[in-house]
Amino acid sequence: MNSILISRFPHLRQDFAASLVVFLVALPLCVGVAVASGVPAELGLVTGIVGGLVTGLMRGSSLQVSGPAAGLTVLVFEAVKEFGLPMLGAIVLTTGLLQLLMGALKLGRYFRAISVSVVEGMLAGIGLVLIAGQLYPAMAAKAPDSGLGKMAGLPRAFLDAFGDGAALASLALCAGTVLVLALWKHAPAKVRTVPGPLAAVGLATLAALLLSLPVATVEVKGLLGAVQPPPLSAFAEFAGVGVLGTVVAFTLIASAESLFSAAAVDRLHDGPRTEYDKELIAQGAGNAVCGLLGALPMTAVIVRSAANVQAGARTKASRVLHGVWLLLFAALLPGVLAYIPIPALAGILIYSGAKLVPVRALAVLWREHRGEALILAVTAVSIVAVSMFEGVLIGLALAIVKTAWEASHLRMEVVDKGAGPIEAYLSGNATFLRLPKILDSLESLPQDRPVRLDLSGLHHLDHACRTALENWAERHSATGTEPVQVTAPEEPVRATVA
Repeated sequence: MNSILISRFPHLRQDFAASLVVFLVALPLCVGVAVASGVPAELGLVTGIVGGLVTGLMRGSSLQVSGPAAGLTVLVFEAVKEFGLPMLGAIVLTTGLLQLLMGALKLGRYFRAISVSVVEGMLAGIGLVLIAGQLYPAMAAKAPDSGLGKMAGLPRAFLDAFGDGAALASLALCAGTVLVLALWKHAPAKVRTVPGPLAAVGLATLAALLLSLPVATVEVKGLLGAVQPPPLSAFAEFAGVGVLGTVVAFTLIASAESLFSAAAVDRLHDGPRTEYDKELIAQGAGNAVCGLLGALPMTAVIVRSAANVQAGARTKASRVLHGVWLLLFAALLPGVLAYIPIPALAGILIYSGAKLVPVRALAVLWREHRGEALILAVTAVSIVAVSMFEGVLIGLALAIVKTAWEASHLRMEVVDKGAGPIEAYLSGNATFLRLPKILDSLESLPQDRPVRLDLSGLHHLDHACRTALENWAERHSATGTEPVQVTAPEEPVRATVA
């Protein structure tokens, strides 16, 4: 029997071991993301199960693991607060259907064209709001609604916490969880066989029980009690601009995060590369099922994916099995969740949020590409100050403006030897954005001298610039002693003229 299994599934042993590691990493993260999103803890497990059993079985990225992600926590929390929990399923279902459509239209590869600075700025903004938001449950306090409110209210919340014994106990438990996560990589190799998130939550739970700490714990409803398919009446709300904007935000952010994660996972192994359109279809199918179950949206998640690769996974069997273990835990041991302290889950998300803020990368980017660093910072600040969707739109707009400015780079050199014609050389990209500068320079040339205008150094000459240069040449020729001599762009360049 064993020989038959080995012949049919040659990597079963490696995949089985990896699936257990991924399960142990995913369990506290699924629960933590759900609690931070303002939904029952079981819904995080449902999304993790669907990520393993549905998305895990489909083609795309063979070693990438999907489930609820910290990157969507803020957006989900805002959606639930504004539209209610029954609407979440409808929004996630529609997100999944849009992802399926985009995958069928082969739009997956175009997500790689999104500015990396915008994506990193988006994650940094999410990380900052996530950290600020989770510091409040860490201090047994209620978080303000807005990102700026969360930031501004922290000093007062800390002062209040130092005068409250229960708040101090909660804060200490959260700080201990973060400390364990930060130092776990320095633990002995045998100890590190237990994943850091599981160890941190386990130690926090043990400390809360042994010391009888007055801290809040996870509320448990049971798997079937938490699952709430969206009612048909929820879809009537899609006539509102707010709901449609939330769907677009879910779709773009979940898709971009999944496909960027796929690119990162591909660099961790030498197996089959990601098929981006098929991965987008797999994510869409998973989100559609999550929507039907009223669960959280899913993305591919780099922490679980990296753990899967590092644990020796060879095929997609490992991620499917991790979904099986999550299902068995949710069905057989849901009561265990009731012992998990909320501050410990807050600590996990604070640590995850901190890793979303690329402090070192931003410093390097500022030295080498200040424009990209500015886009990253503006996107992050906009998300904190306004909202997720508007912040991403501001970042994208800024990236487009930067690209347009760089694409219109133009150099003009005028050579006047005192005798003979004036020679004007244009090189770079002549677009309408640079037209005022071109005309100002040309019109400042003496009217009574012949001019040779050399355009052979241009990489691009758009219709507006071509027309303006022709009109200037005609005017100058009419007033000057000789017609303007124009050297046109070479043939390969001329083919790109608008």
